[in-house]
Amino acid sequence: MPDYKAIPDAKYQSFEEKSDPTQVAPRLAAVRTQLAAMGIDGILIPRTDVHQGEYVPDSDARLAYLTGFTGSAGLAAVTADIAALFVDSRYTLQAPAQTDTALVTVLDTTTVKPGPWLAEHLPAGARLGFDPWLHTPGRLAPIREALENAGIELIPVENPVDAIWDDRPDAPKGPIEVLGHNRTGKSTEAKLAELRTTMSKDGADAVVLTLPESLCWLFNVRGRDVPHNPFVLGFAIVPAEGTPTLFVADNKLTDENRQALEGIAELRDKGEFEAALAQLAAAESSVWFDPETAPIRVKSVLADAGARLIEKRDPVLLPKARKNDVELAGMREAQKLDGIAVAKFLAWFDEAAPHGDLTEIDIVKMLESFRRDEPTAVDISFETISGSGPNGAIVHYRVSEKSNRGLNPGELMLVDSGGQYLSGTTDITRTMASGPATDEQKDRFTRVLKGMIAISRARFPAGTAGSQIDALARQFLWQIGKTYNHGTGHGVGAFLSVHEGPAGIAPSYTVPLEAGMVLSNEPGYYLEGQYGIRIENLIVVQESEDFPGYLDFETLTLAPIDRRLIAVELLDAAERDWLNAYHARVSREIGPHLDTQTRGWLDQATAPI
Repeated sequence: MPDYKAIPDAKYQSFEEKSDPTQVAPRLAAVRTQLAAMGIDGILIPRTDVHQGEYVPDSDARLAYLTGFTGSAGLAAVTADIAALFVDSRYTLQAPAQTDTALVTVLDTTTVKPGPWLAEHLPAGARLGFDPWLHTPGRLAPIREALENAGIELIPVENPVDAIWDDRPDAPKGPIEVLGHNRTGKSTEAKLAELRTTMSKDGADAVVLTLPESLCWLFNVRGRDVPHNPFVLGFAIVPAEGTPTLFVADNKLTDENRQALEGIAELRDKGEFEAALAQLAAAESSVWFDPETAPIRVKSVLADAGARLIEKRDPVLLPKARKNDVELAGMREAQKLDGIAVAKFLAWFDEAAPHGDLTEIDIVKMLESFRRDEPTAVDISFETISGSGPNGAIVHYRVSEKSNRGLNPGELMLVDSGGQYLSGTTDITRTMASGPATDEQKDRFTRVLKGMIAISRARFPAGTAGSQIDALARQFLWQIGKTYNHGTGHGVGAFLSVHEGPAGIAPSYTVPLEAGMVLSNEPGYYLEGQYGIRIENLIVVQESEDFPGYLDFETLTLAPIDRRLIAVELLDAAERDWLNAYHARVSREIGPHLDTQTRGWLDQATAPI
């Protein structure tokens, strides 16, 4: 097992402090020198790495190196005359603060799309380069279409940022942990057999896997290559017959994990992946890859060498989302461990908040300290959202030393957080009162709660997608002309990514829900400049005991919901019964693990209404 350290102390730098805009000018100049030497007119630099993950290692943070921007999504375009940074609406304040706006134009992709903008600002006949390892066919297609219509050529090139990055950090070197059957519930051999059954239906001779979460799940491994997700960065080729090949950095292999893996896969260095693709394609194989997540270079190598391409969604995503009994037992254990930490935190908060001397960072540190008390806690599952008062209305708010705000008694406090435990992954949001709440706040909180309960109690026929039940959570806000501008739920991995596809609860999720899928259930309400409300539990899809052919949900998260914020008269009898039963379960399962004082607080927090 890797030497997992306890949850590391978070850093609370402001986004301005995470970058140095004075470095943008010399780096842009150096890239432009490279472009001239390469004979191209410009270059696209995405935030993503070769694996297209939510988090990238420091060694692949090219966008941050070039522009200073450290957000989780973005794209830069640099030519001899212009530099543009495309970000979504989350980052329209952060991006200008981190880059040199005298040299870089920051554009909001909610209103300005990269393809049409570049087509307008580049001359016909221009040659715009891109790194084919950092873009996927699906995601580059809209830009390609807009540019080709304007007579502009997109061409694959070596990355010019790599050529100027003299102090580039080393690639991650964390070792690989091979999980036992007691944690996975299914051997790699069994998973491979199921995958090959799927492959045979499409006539695939091989599947190419580039997503770390797919590789980790299929081969029952975990690592520490990126923040907050226990990923091993690598690739895999799975043939219809014979031994799969796993491509990982050689320095990740120890005698112990090499011995465990060699029985199920041929181990090769990541640097050999491209040559292996070409060799695979030379046999005129039918090769399956995901055009939305695999690099363009994978497609071009396969196509150039003569493979028949099967472009479909990664076939590991769906079976990975359907947790087996062992994985679900681990997820239940993780929610219980997390519930103990959250109960201690909420009891502490109720004692400390009325004094008026808490800051958002104080609250994050205390919550993470309670999680750190659990020996099997490996990391947080994402950067904690700790929003007091008006900051709670910023859906993706991240506290820093600069933004750190004190919580005034009487304000609402929104905390969205999670943990990575050896047994599973958690994600929970609670909105807490720090004093008397207004009637409006209680009304909105209760409508959000009613929506969360509606999803929790939902029963639906097999084949139903999350898009079809999303409205259940919004209906009570819609009744007063309100809503929230985010999805109601996303998939959650089992000691993997806290954000997992392909299913979820939102208008965009059309994949049918299936038994074993773990989802978040998190409706909200946000009043800009005043407060935010979100209540989030994790739920798992299960077969209905009473209605064959139907599905419903089991709630996994175990933590009190603030009764002081509930307008009880807005709840009907069934909703009150659900809440009382849920709180009784929280008390029953979490209470015995608390000290006497905290148990007394929990008894009050979970008392029937």
